[in-house]
Amino acid sequence: MLHYQFETIHPFLDGNGRVGRLLITLFLMRKEVISSPVLYLSCFLKSNRIEYYDRMSEIRRAGNYEQWIKFFLRGVAETAEDATETIDRLNELHQKNEAKLTDVPTRSRQNIMNLFAYIERNPIIETVKTAAALGLSRNGTANYIATLCNKDILKYLTKSGKALVFAYEEYLDILRKDT
Repeated sequence: MLHYQFETIHPFLDGNGRVGRLLITLFLMRKEVISSPVLYLSCFLKSNRIEYYDRMSEIRRAGNYEQWIKFFLRGVAETAEDATETIDRLNELHQKNEAKLTDVPTRSRQNIMNLFAYIERNPIIETVKTAAALGLSRNGTANYIATLCNKDILKYLTKSGKALVFAYEEYLDILRKDT
């Protein structure tokens, strides 16, 4: 109902849909139904756009809230299932790639593991910014990036000016599913 009411008020010239979808996630986090913003309702609403607008119009026309609530709950359920599947796939990828790092030299291990954790939060990186973020030297970071490339975790993407850009492609592929 929160989403419907916000969309009906339509307070902004642009961005009402994005804000309306964000309100759902924030509401569920506030009510401690979810602990992080993992629901991506936009994909469901976009792929069911006609039904979405029909259901909202039906409330305005006939006061039929029940059909709207059933539609929206179906969206939340499907989105939650998709989020769970995505999280499971990301966990499997983490474990698979963490296992690839068991043979790195002890003296480099902590920095490589810090880099590995960093690319899970920032799956597209370049050496200088990554070095600064991790508090490491540029050369050391370049070596650690090379290690992750040699282990088929990171892939060279492109050159942007003087900076080499790398991507955690398998991770991005999981996140890009259905988008």
